[in-house]
Amino acid sequence: MAAKGVERLLNVIMTIGSRRRIDRAKLFAVIPDYANATSEQAAERMFERDKAAILELGLPLVTERDVLDENTVFYRIDAAQSGAVLDLTTEEYTVLLAASRAWDDAAAGGAARRVRSKLLSLGHDADPDLLRRTPRGAVESLPVLSPLLEAVTAARSVRFTYRGTHGAPAERHVEPWVVGVHEGHWYVHGWDRDRSAPRLFRASRIESFPAEGPPSVQERPEQTDLASVLEAMHHSDDHARAVVVAAPFKALALRDRAGASLDAERLELPPLPRPAARRLVLADVRWGELLEPVPWRAELAEVLTAVADAHEGEGDTAAVDAAAVRPEPRIRTTPTGTDTLSRLISEAAYVMDRGEVDLAELSAALGVSTKQLITDLQVLFVCGDMGTGWEDLIEAEWEHGTVRVRNAEPLRRALRLSAVEITALLAGLAALEPSAGEAESIVASARGKLLAGAGGSSDQPVEPPTRAELAEAASVDEMASRTADRAESVLTAVHRALRAETDDDASRLMIRYSSIDRPGTSIRRIRPLRIDTDGTRSYLLAECELAQGKRRFRLDRVVEILPADTPQGRADLGEGPVLDGLADGEVWLRLDPPGRWVGESFGAVELRDGADGAAFARLDRPVRAALVDAVLESAGAVEVLAPRELRDTIVTVARAAGARHSQP
Repeated sequence: MAAKGVERLLNVIMTIGSRRRIDRAKLFAVIPDYANATSEQAAERMFERDKAAILELGLPLVTERDVLDENTVFYRIDAAQSGAVLDLTTEEYTVLLAASRAWDDAAAGGAARRVRSKLLSLGHDADPDLLRRTPRGAVESLPVLSPLLEAVTAARSVRFTYRGTHGAPAERHVEPWVVGVHEGHWYVHGWDRDRSAPRLFRASRIESFPAEGPPSVQERPEQTDLASVLEAMHHSDDHARAVVVAAPFKALALRDRAGASLDAERLELPPLPRPAARRLVLADVRWGELLEPVPWRAELAEVLTAVADAHEGEGDTAAVDAAAVRPEPRIRTTPTGTDTLSRLISEAAYVMDRGEVDLAELSAALGVSTKQLITDLQVLFVCGDMGTGWEDLIEAEWEHGTVRVRNAEPLRRALRLSAVEITALLAGLAALEPSAGEAESIVASARGKLLAGAGGSSDQPVEPPTRAELAEAASVDEMASRTADRAESVLTAVHRALRAETDDDASRLMIRYSSIDRPGTSIRRIRPLRIDTDGTRSYLLAECELAQGKRRFRLDRVVEILPADTPQGRADLGEGPVLDGLADGEVWLRLDPPGRWVGESFGAVELRDGADGAAFARLDRPVRAALVDAVLESAGAVEVLAPRELRDTIVTVARAAGARHSQP
């Protein structure tokens, strides 16, 4: 919708909302675009589109016919329904505001762009102390999400170009059943019309903007749990309880699965399919050794030996030069008129609720630049009730850095959240929850109110990404949930320190930290500053006395809170590989189809496609230890081609682990 359309819609809202009701004929006469339309039919079509946009905004537009003359149609905005949006406490509003910031709205599209604006229109003030302590979340933001979520809500099919694990892009025609998050990544599960079977799609591999298709015809299953669907992909008739020995305070993911203490050396995993157990053990093989079943142990030795053999000597970088550079998917979303209107109404409501607001404060609250904000205020300034005269236009001022808005009472109302926008907030809450700590009950109550709102907004609400008890929803990272449970005492101590005064001893903690890149643990005195989360893992930003500066610690690797008088000290290296810091310069990988996930997980800056079906990925200074672990976890599906130093490291690590598993 062009800027002119935004002004027209704002004028329509102001004109209808400024009076008890207005008849259709007068409305068409006072709105210039309707009055100057080329024909009556053109004005009718324009108005029908505007009505749909007003309802999409969440405004309760009501159409009535005169009881005495059914040819006379009246319109009004139902003031009685305007307040029935979300009845939130200050604490619930605060965590929802934090959840709304988990989305990169520029990348994710309309739902993400509108959701923060609509929250601001509710007229609440956030609790600044709780907002400071609430984790800063980040969920994978993709422009394809909004149309996919809308397709679930509307029970319609979509078409898109998809690049599967085997590399070649192909068009898919899908009836989405659920769109949700698992281990920090978005997935679409639904019925593939072309293959007449259920299929799972990773949203980041969709390379075209999903186009709406005909209504869905396949009956949707009663239970659609992403975690179960993904687990089924590792199905095998070979199930067993794997037994692993691991270094104390290491192999944390295996400990979570086994429910073992942090210092236990012998771990017994629950019954798992052989491929799933193999992947888990390989990911932590630097710190652990599989004892049973013996056949699985022998298979691990073969896999590790093959990985080491593949990395001996120089990598075949000539294959990279011969491969074709993969073009970037050109999927862009631009703000729509509805997005802009949501922001304009929220700006007006926010300012009128407070009387006046600092320009910089309003800019920060909405997440827009001051330049964009002034442009919005200029639009407000020329709009108003068209049924009276210029004296009833909106008064907007922003001189000297202070914003005031008057004569815009019809805009001083809360905007309803759509099912898609509620799902966007639920995804943000799911990202925050593993490290919410003392705010977990507030997150849960806010989610409950959102779900109640979603239930009333559509006959087929979008399945939201929540915890396991919401079986119809997209699941939250189960491993992050287990880690949060295990680290409850750590989270409690961190939140207590965040609440304390900055110059108080209570704001400092003595922690035992288990690093990913070296054996042993270090003892550090820190002052927590904030918690960040990416939907998969949570991180603690803190001032570290030992490092004499700010450092980021993975929260699940803060394994213990120690007494304040415990001496500080770095890790006793002992035996085992030391994989410090970042890999120098760029790293080239060869990715076979089962290993394509590694390029995505490390944010490849360039991808190339080889003639033999392999892909090549260029990484920019990845974390050395994490990449070595990923290469081992891929079980030979990923090869580091360059640099040679990193190849040699993989040979050393894989040979040592293979030797341990070759011994009887």
